[in-house]
Amino acid sequence: MKRREFLTSAAVAATGLYAAASSARSAPMRPSRRPPVGQRRFVSAAVEKQIHEISAQIADPEVAWMFQNCFPNPLDTTVEFSMAGGKPDTFVITGDIPAMWLRDTMYQMWPYLSLARHDVHLRSMIQGVIGRMARCVLISPYAESFVKSVADPSPWRSDHTHMAPGVWEHKWEIDSLCAVVHLSHGYWQATGDTTPFDAAWRKAMDRIVETFHAQQRLDGPGPYSFQRAAWNSTDTLPRGGVGFPAKPVGLICTMFRPSDDAVAYPLHIPDNLFAAVSLQRLAAMYHALGVDDQRISACTQFAKTLQQAIAAYGIKTHGEHGRIFAYEVDGFGNAAFMDDANWPSIISLPFLGLCPADDPVYAASRAFAWGPGNPYFYHGKFEGIGSIHTADGNVWPMSLIMFGLTANKPEEVAWAINQLKHSSAGTGFMHESFDKNNPEKFTRPWFAMANVMFGELIVQTAKRYPHVLARKV
Repeated sequence: MKRREFLTSAAVAATGLYAAASSARSAPMRPSRRPPVGQRRFVSAAVEKQIHEISAQIADPEVAWMFQNCFPNPLDTTVEFSMAGGKPDTFVITGDIPAMWLRDTMYQMWPYLSLARHDVHLRSMIQGVIGRMARCVLISPYAESFVKSVADPSPWRSDHTHMAPGVWEHKWEIDSLCAVVHLSHGYWQATGDTTPFDAAWRKAMDRIVETFHAQQRLDGPGPYSFQRAAWNSTDTLPRGGVGFPAKPVGLICTMFRPSDDAVAYPLHIPDNLFAAVSLQRLAAMYHALGVDDQRISACTQFAKTLQQAIAAYGIKTHGEHGRIFAYEVDGFGNAAFMDDANWPSIISLPFLGLCPADDPVYAASRAFAWGPGNPYFYHGKFEGIGSIHTADGNVWPMSLIMFGLTANKPEEVAWAINQLKHSSAGTGFMHESFDKNNPEKFTRPWFAMANVMFGELIVQTAKRYPHVLARKV
């Protein structure tokens, strides 16, 4: 159903709210798609309690069933938790790819942070994630994904780049490093615990800041290069592997988008917004940890430099929407007006705390991104944002999830949940992408990041707009 049609019908349906809720709650629940209890990789009492409490608020039986399948999916299927040298160690795969993406891992853990304060077992597991992420950064700050052991092989070992032992793939993406800071800061804010922030973590934070500075490319391209013998041009870089040129204006260059595809222009604006806020958060953590003032000041000043450069180069005037965030620029005046489903995206900025939801530039940017001016916005029986990473016409559930998480109208949240319910094609799970006219044509049947973030949408809806869940969507 189209969004405008749904919003109109929702207003009419609201008059039958209580009758619909009663009827829906009496409908039989489908069999769980979770692994049997004894086969789940990690079990958290706090997570199970929240599943029970939120499910009781959901009138739509299919949405409740999907929530119960999706919200615990990373814990059920992707977490490998152990103790190593007396410290927690947690390796987290993406789902159907047996490697740990720093970005995916952050989102796979994010919805559980608020529960960690009162669940020692869960808190220990997330400590292990933060420690593992820090060690990954120390293996290679330019890699986005890693294997569990340095002895494990990578299918990309023939790439022309610095494939250090322990690296799965060596694509330089700013948001990978931001994800480490974001999860660390979020964990600290949620629990008040500083246990994970040991000497190795602090060394990793230094490496992150150093890498950001190097990729400002003020004095040349720096140490990173990447080339692959690939038929797909978005899987390799030009100019001997250093990528397309960018004017050194203070912004950080990235070579690959959050979708793992090569950039058109190296100055990715959502990534640079993420980096600026990550540096501010790191400075706040340094202050609380008693780290020296020099590091605090360096992070604060670097963040200001990025913010000033974003204001000067990252906000452009669009013919229809006025002043909006560009997706990518090169500093020479060229810009890509678009948005991609993968986060950080333009749509996702307020969810990540990168700008206020009521910022007029964001509001105009959001309207642009969710419309025909965005070349990756698709409209059929379903509508949403896709990616160059998948086929033309494929909508990503992640875009619908983020549309719901950043919506400020309950009817828009309800519409997003409705679209996601039907996009599942009866599987009970989210997918990477699906055909805009036929959700049974989908990619990636096991995509834990999308699963748990659908669960997060339901949790946040229960907090913000509980009446949305009180009737069938």
